[in-house]
Amino acid sequence: MKRVKDMVAEANAIVRHAPAAELLDLAQTEGVTFVDLRDPRELEREGMIPGAFHCPRGMLEFWIDPESPYAKPQFQTGNQFVFYCASGWRSALSARIAQDMGLENVMHITDGFFGWRDSGGPVVAKPVKKG
Repeated sequence: MKRVKDMVAEANAIVRHAPAAELLDLAQTEGVTFVDLRDPRELEREGMIPGAFHCPRGMLEFWIDPESPYAKPQFQTGNQFVFYCASGWRSALSARIAQDMGLENVMHITDGFFGWRDSGGPVVAKPVKKG
């Protein structure tokens, strides 16, 4: 059986990654999209990085693929993408998949949202959807 920790290690060997403390200056930078992969309940409980795009992990492949009926324009921008989850495991796997699917400038936060918060990165409440 292949273990998750091995899959994360394989992803980290292929995909660029850095701890949150090294990426604080990228937030709110034009041409950089932070992608929050966490469950909506996590966002409600802990908040998110300001300006991040929320993509639930289960929808990632469908939202990236431009031929999918669920494709999101945020993934068609040519931006740099910085994926994050709570602690860096889901984001490692997601960044690898995004890269495999053709996104060229992809990386992830190795210590995730908690590393971001603990490094003094800004956090905002999850935006409330209207309608």
